[in-house]
Amino acid sequence: MPGKRARDIEKTCSTREFVAKLRRLADALEEGRAFKIQVAGERLTVPAGATISIEHERDDRTEEIEFQVRWRRDPATRPRLRAGR
Repeated sequence: MPGKRARDIEKTCSTREFVAKLRRLADALEEGRAFKIQVAGERLTVPAGATISIEHERDDRTEEIEFQVRWRRDPATRPRLRAGR
């Protein structure tokens, strides 16, 4: 499997889509299981032990709340460098 490239995607969705995704995430969190989601064409699996946080940002014109889920990728899935390269 090729290495994963850095990525920073923000995808706007409808209220209905957002609520459905949040509901599936909440159910997975409550049940202690992994959460699967597709974002801009990439399938992701969030492990059950992921860290959850809420972030608030403010500047002169806007405010933003981000519901964040963060985890470390399994080292076995990271690309390995071959000797001599």
